[in-house]
Amino acid sequence: MGGAGVAPTFDLVQGTELPGAAPLAPGVRALAAVSGGPDSTALLVWLVESGVDVTAAHFDHALRPDSARDAEHVAWLCARLGVPLIQGRRARELPRGSLQAAARALRYEFLERVRCETGCDVVCFGHTADDVVEGAVMHLLRGSALAGLRGMPQRRGHYFRPLLHVWRADVETYLRVRAIEPLRDPSNADASHSARARARHVLLPRLERDRPGLSLRLRAAAETAARLQGQLEAGALRLIHDGVAFRGELRAAPRAVRLEAYRQLYGRLPALTRRQLEAMDALALAGTTGSGLDLPGRLRLRVKTDRVSVDVAVVTEPEPPRLAVRACKGCAEPGAAHLRPGMELTVGYRRPGLRMRPLGAPGSRKLQDVLTDAKVPRHLRDRLPLVFADGRLAWVPGIAVDGDCAALWGGAAAHVTIEGGPEFPVVLSGSLQPRSPVI
Repeated sequence: MGGAGVAPTFDLVQGTELPGAAPLAPGVRALAAVSGGPDSTALLVWLVESGVDVTAAHFDHALRPDSARDAEHVAWLCARLGVPLIQGRRARELPRGSLQAAARALRYEFLERVRCETGCDVVCFGHTADDVVEGAVMHLLRGSALAGLRGMPQRRGHYFRPLLHVWRADVETYLRVRAIEPLRDPSNADASHSARARARHVLLPRLERDRPGLSLRLRAAAETAARLQGQLEAGALRLIHDGVAFRGELRAAPRAVRLEAYRQLYGRLPALTRRQLEAMDALALAGTTGSGLDLPGRLRLRVKTDRVSVDVAVVTEPEPPRLAVRACKGCAEPGAAHLRPGMELTVGYRRPGLRMRPLGAPGSRKLQDVLTDAKVPRHLRDRLPLVFADGRLAWVPGIAVDGDCAALWGGAAAHVTIEGGPEFPVVLSGSLQPRSPVI
């Protein structure tokens, strides 16, 4: 049973509505994402006072020792309002990478599961106009294009943000006249660790003092960007037919529309970088049939024929190559490296954190920098077989040998070559080890 028809125990105060809030259509069943903070609390109270059939959902990320208190507060609030509440708590380790992105993914997974279980039509979030402005500033500082300036959309699929045109000051007034005290997350005020907090408490107040009304103008600019981005996305959508795009149509489309089409074909998070999109564009326009481009998430962009240019498919794991090792006192065989004998040699692929001390170069270097200097295309780097000696990166075939693993000239050596596995076309003009010519 939802909240419609249930009289809230908080007093409804006339004349203190949320200006700019977008009403839901009659009969819509809503799932409100409630953290307990000011915005989501105001959202829930406003939905109840508007007569919406609403269920609340709270997800505990378990990132703070006292996070259970937030869940208790939300339960108390829902009991006061007569709103059903479904709670969830993180029970597994967060994946490596961005903590914020990982937490967000788990939260959305929880909300989508609850939406399906409850039969709700939409999931409502409490984001406000201030969130749009803060997001636009942060994206601009990072060099974002149109999609970043527009901020979050008000509607996307089953997700709806009714308060996206409501300012935070109005939210605070709305709660204050009802004597409702929301939770206050201290991390939201920590400008030393949060980019959003710096934008909210430092950057925007300073800009607003120098240019009064700047936040209003930024919000208007974000609305314009959203409208233009919507047109761009609509144009890109017309280029996609059942998951593929046709090369003739791509060549006739503006570049910005093509790049958006590639984003839609990819359809995953994290989003593709500008460089990845440009690589996709070059391949889609001029690549030969059968060529492809590896993308994050074990996906691959494929060029099939002149008529079907883009296809996103799962990347299969390449067959691991084999090492051939024999004793040697020095030779000039192409494609061989000469390493110190007695080490355990294995073959693998790139992984985060790899370093080596290239023979002939000063100091230790990241593998990423070695590959960049060698001008190895980014989309090929994960396919380059690497040789490890006692677990240490010893040889990047065709590019560099680790100085601590290389055999002394004229002395006993392990003559190492790679057999089988995927073909990897690295063509360079020279080698850092004279006895290990370029493959």
